[in-house]
Amino acid sequence: MCSIVNFDINGYCYKLPLINGTFDKAIDISQLRENTRLITFDPGLKNTGITKSSISFINGEKGELLYRGYPIDQVIRKCSFIEASYLILNGELPNKDQLKLFSKNIYDLYFIEDKIYKILDNIPKYYHPMGMLSSIVNILFAFMNNVLSSNNENLYYHLLAKFPILIASIYRKKLGLSICNYDYDYNKKLYYTHNLLNMFFSSSDKFCNKKSIITNALDKLLILHIDHEQNCSTTTVRLLGSAHSNLLSAISAGINALWGRLHGGANQAVIEMLEFILKDGGNIYKWINKAKDKKNPFRLMGFGHRIYKNFDPRAKIAKNVAEDLIKELNISNNPILEIAKELENNALKDSYFLEKKLYPNIDFYSGIIYKIIGIPKDMYTVMFALGRLPGWMAHWKEMKKNMDPIGRPRQIYIGYKKRNIN
Repeated sequence: MCSIVNFDINGYCYKLPLINGTFDKAIDISQLRENTRLITFDPGLKNTGITKSSISFINGEKGELLYRGYPIDQVIRKCSFIEASYLILNGELPNKDQLKLFSKNIYDLYFIEDKIYKILDNIPKYYHPMGMLSSIVNILFAFMNNVLSSNNENLYYHLLAKFPILIASIYRKKLGLSICNYDYDYNKKLYYTHNLLNMFFSSSDKFCNKKSIITNALDKLLILHIDHEQNCSTTTVRLLGSAHSNLLSAISAGINALWGRLHGGANQAVIEMLEFILKDGGNIYKWINKAKDKKNPFRLMGFGHRIYKNFDPRAKIAKNVAEDLIKELNISNNPILEIAKELENNALKDSYFLEKKLYPNIDFYSGIIYKIIGIPKDMYTVMFALGRLPGWMAHWKEMKKNMDPIGRPRQIYIGYKKRNIN
């Protein structure tokens, strides 16, 4: 359903269509330049809709997040990561037979070619895991050309199956462990996140003794990361897809976008900040005051969100997951966790943070959860990428179905006028 919005520009009335979404309305400016010779200026595209999507929805004022219409707290309570992935990719929750087939199709593709292991083995160990993951995903194109050209659903199963093995291989490489021959490490009978943690910590007493608790926590955290509207990395995936780039190159670009400290890399930045505060003496009031000082460049990582003007609903869930882990694993007197807790409690009581709605976000708690599990901090954003993978694929799939035009933003040119070389 469309209606018209009238704009008076230089004494002339222009009529622009008004598009009605499920919750929001948008002014269609696709013909604005053609009709008026004017464009809009929107740095960061913060007020510009680039597509129509039915995958997820955020109500920033109320602090709500919907996956295909389902509130995130319901998805967390009633779905596994694999079920939520099916929902995001296909639009509806699976029945028992659909879930069984979906899981089988993933597990049947649990393998990586030996040449991939060799390529990964030759990447310098000091390279960041996100760089390794992005590079290897791009290289996978050479080994999956037949699947890519057929453009069928197997492509999604391949990536869901291969990502955990790639991530575990990168983890092992960073620790100086063997990354070849996973026959003894992954088991098609194990659940998805259990399998991943088994590849990570097969010899860890903590994981062996508490595997159900840790697996459940990681599963929930991955669900929280699945999708979040048109964030930087998702928009990157869609933009590459709009140029008819293959899915693997689009995912690789999405990984690089997620790597940024203002996006997915914030969870690593949170722990690094906490470690720095601890090394400095642990005086959190000193750093809270620095964050409140406009002249000081320091900022508290993991607080505030561009979209949410209320508590991030994912953060509420992640906070409970972190608290349950600490209780179930009987963790006490961990200085980093103590500083995090003290920082959170004081910030939530500070009028400065409350007035500016700078609540702890998902990055604050996800970094803490990964630390509790025992995942190294430079692997945090890699884990985020695993959770976001189904969302990236769903957006790429939707973009192809919608036949979205190639992304091509305009600019406001502020350079020289036309001039001549003497």
